[in-house]
Amino acid sequence: MSVQRHEQPRRRDTAALVIAAGLAVIGGVMLWDSARLADLGGYSDVGPASVPRVVAWGLIGLAGWTAVEGLRGDFPQRPAQNPAPVLWIVAGLAVQLMLLHVTGFSIATGILFAFTARAFGKRNLAMTIPIGIVFAFVVWTIFSQLLMLHLPAGPLEQLFFPGG
Repeated sequence: MSVQRHEQPRRRDTAALVIAAGLAVIGGVMLWDSARLADLGGYSDVGPASVPRVVAWGLIGLAGWTAVEGLRGDFPQRPAQNPAPVLWIVAGLAVQLMLLHVTGFSIATGILFAFTARAFGKRNLAMTIPIGIVFAFVVWTIFSQLLMLHLPAGPLEQLFFPGG
């Protein structure tokens, strides 16, 4: 006895086709840019443009593969997306960029830490902002004082390291 199954016809996956187009554009730009690099391979054919060309062709190959799978509709059903966490992280990055030279590395990055923690489910910003500032201050101290690399100093950094 045979059972007939009525499968719904597969539809093309528009998101996959958009991703394939993006991969192809990135690969094309990399190929164009690597063509402008001087080929300093010397005695071998390997030079500064070699790796970008390999990566570009790899991206173009992945774009083709993604496009074929998107047209066939072979991608699994994706779960519903929740944009709120991504928006919290993007907002944290924006705030950090705006405050970096005003408040210094520690405070700006502490706020980014708190916004990212909020995106991952920690709702208490009053707790995560000070924790983030402490972590960022430790990072600033290591980079600025031990490694002698320049990171923007604000009032907090000036309080502990005047003239730094």
